Amino acid sequence: MTYPGARAVFQQATKLDARCAMAHWGVAMTLFQPLWPTRPGAAELQRGWAAVQRASSLEPPTERERLLVAAAAAFFRDPQSTDYWQRIRRWEQAMARAYAAFPRDPDVTAFYALAHLAVAPADTMSGAYSARAAGLLLRVYERNPDHPGAMHYLVHANDAQGRERKSPEIIRKYAMVAPRNPHALHMPTHISTRLGDWDAVIHGNRRAAEAALEHPAGDRGEFVWDEFPHAIEYLVYADLQKGADDEAAAHLAWLHTTTRLQPTFKTAFHLASTRARYALERRAWKEAMALVPRDPPTLDWDKFMWAEAVTWFARGLGAAREGSVGEARAAAGRLDALEAAARTAGEDLFARNIRVLRLAVSAWRAQAEQDTAASVTLMREAAALELATPKHAVTPGPTLPARELLGDLHMAQTRPVDALVAYERALQLYPRRFNSLLGAARAARASGDPDRARAFYRELLQVAEGGTRASVLEEARSFVRQR
Repeated sequence: MTYPGARAVFQQATKLDARCAMAHWGVAMTLFQPLWPTRPGAAELQRGWAAVQRASSLEPPTERERLLVAAAAAFFRDPQSTDYWQRIRRWEQAMARAYAAFPRDPDVTAFYALAHLAVAPADTMSGAYSARAAGLLLRVYERNPDHPGAMHYLVHANDAQGRERKSPEIIRKYAMVAPRNPHALHMPTHISTRLGDWDAVIHGNRRAAEAALEHPAGDRGEFVWDEFPHAIEYLVYADLQKGADDEAAAHLAWLHTTTRLQPTFKTAFHLASTRARYALERRAWKEAMALVPRDPPTLDWDKFMWAEAVTWFARGLGAAREGSVGEARAAAGRLDALEAAARTAGEDLFARNIRVLRLAVSAWRAQAEQDTAASVTLMREAAALELATPKHAVTPGPTLPARELLGDLHMAQTRPVDALVAYERALQLYPRRFNSLLGAARAARASGDPDRARAFYRELLQVAEGGTRASVLEEARSFVRQR
């Protein structure tokens, strides 16, 4: 949960006992993060390869240790190679061999479950990998209910469509027993986000953000750990679903005025995504159009294609909604280039997410050009692709759900019955979202179904009663009062 802290302890262990093979193994294991978008660079790969070679040369005395060292070596082998996913697949295969030899070992099992999650394909939502990993982790948990890996990786396994209600007692326990470690405090909110429990998301991530500032990152502690922007994005997302725009603005300012942020993909993504969400969720189209890509320029944006794409999506959607067809077309063009770059880099999951964004911008550009048939076709394609694409752990959810955007499109075309179907599907996938609830209420109202409209307005008031979007909340209260 704290790779830099773990690395420091393992390094100290190598100084205390230079012949401890597993201390060198531990250093290597902190140099890659299987479920995160961070990719080890050339220096990390060389360092990891040297560490596992040293561990192997010390001839670990047990078969268990030898198999774990071999698994780490499988990842770091050929340090000059840039094929990250080949490394991950080699590591998973080697961990499978370790698990086959030691199926009752809790740590071997937990690491194998992690590796199995890491190789889940980017182009399917079958859930088989999540289900298998969860089964492995539950067996560890049954034997040791305090095993941190079992609880932690189980949250990742259940952060998948259709699994969010699995093992709720373990998720609740994790939230209660988590130490003051930002990632541990944050993890249960992956499930809270899927359930639309915005108060829990806010509570957990406020604590996580504060704790992250207590844990410097970098070999010399020179950075603010990227767990800080990670927690802030979840905070901003939850604030916006509650219609608490002032709180969202405050959390956004907290992130963007914090200096020395760790220069990683996570940081780049959250800097771009929080700005985009703040504009788009408030339907502030001109603000979205004005967002600046690749900001701050000190980050290596050429490596962060998806992060840059989020800004272009916001710009393109904002432009289309404002009728600026040329700017929307330019944004779609840049998204197309970023999608191609992600595929060339072997990042298929990133490329699929960028394609969803590109299709959505193209759909709304077609709508602005009054090509209603093409706009619906493109938006349906985006929705189908999004439904078939696993959620990455870096994000609380789509920048804007494609089904919600499809509902908006149908409403713009005065097709409230179709819009209601789209909004209801969006709410099944992403419960208690402010704009999906509002859209569903308005669509039901326009299609002549006041009872369903009233039900959606009531739920919106439950979600956002203390929010700052006064005109919308008054609209909901006024309709609910009618008989």
